[in-house]
Amino acid sequence: MESGPPATKGERTAERILDAAEVLFAERGFAGATLRDVANRAELRTPSLYNHFSGKESLYAAVLQRSLSPILELLAEYANNESLAGEPRDLIERVMKFLADSPNLPRLILHETLAGGERLSDELRAWIGPIFEKANEMAEETSASQGWSRDQIPLLVLALYNIVLGYFAIAPFYQQLNGRDLMSEPLRRQQVQILVDLSETLFRPTLPPDSPAS
Repeated sequence: MESGPPATKGERTAERILDAAEVLFAERGFAGATLRDVANRAELRTPSLYNHFSGKESLYAAVLQRSLSPILELLAEYANNESLAGEPRDLIERVMKFLADSPNLPRLILHETLAGGERLSDELRAWIGPIFEKANEMAEETSASQGWSRDQIPLLVLALYNIVLGYFAIAPFYQQLNGRDLMSEPLRRQQVQILVDLSETLFRPTLPPDSPAS
């Protein structure tokens, strides 16, 4: 794969600002982080930030865009591939790996969730909405014979979403509590298996009594 042209000085500075802002917004949320905090962490003067971002809201939107785009693209890829329906292991493994490699993302999502999603850009809303709709549709198709009602399907999807996100969000507190590192490879593998088993139990159609086992 060919690499693109080298980043300009301005692009490198913008990335440094985004890196600093991502950490601070993940730690403190939008309201708790100031542009001065970001500038200090990026080792810049506060006015220099305005050469790259028009203000705090545009910086926050850029952080969310950069952080959420890869995971949303992954979910969209899965949602649009009918051959992957009912086979959750690959998706779960990839999502868990991505979140483990992006420790600020679960905290960013948690802060934005608690804020009611007020600052999600229109573009991100346009991506997220259809993905949840597709997940609900896929779950409905595969779980009808499990006895779930149509109204329960979105709640099941949200429950799985919260289980995945909560695992990473609680990891630092959990380690302080009992010393167990949820980010360690053995524990993440165990969690992947739990999520696979749970997904298959919730959404895999039950075979009729006279059908041969697969």
